[in-house]
Amino acid sequence: MMKLIIAIVHDEDAGALVKQLTESEFGVTKLASTGGFLKSGNTTLLIGTPKERVDAALAIIEETSKTRKEITTTTSLMGDNSVMGMPLEISVGGATVFVVDVENYLKL
Repeated sequence: MMKLIIAIVHDEDAGALVKQLTESEFGVTKLASTGGFLKSGNTTLLIGTPKERVDAALAIIEETSKTRKEITTTTSLMGDNSVMGMPLEISVGGATVFVVDVENYLKL
């Protein structure tokens, strides 16, 4: 049975991840995407693989997509209509991964 792995990763991790997956002979389709919370750049990877290789792909994703801390600035509108920037530490990186069954697979 085939599986489809959908991995949403931070743009900074995408290049190394695609390289590792390709070197391990996984087929990868790379899509540019945007995160909802910070509107930051993400990459969505589509990886089709036999179910026996899912764990190997997930290990590569976990190894390559590390969570890290970053400082960003939030803006707040003050009572006098001025804007004040506040530093905010956030976690970025890591991966959100979905593994779904593929009912039908064709390579034309």
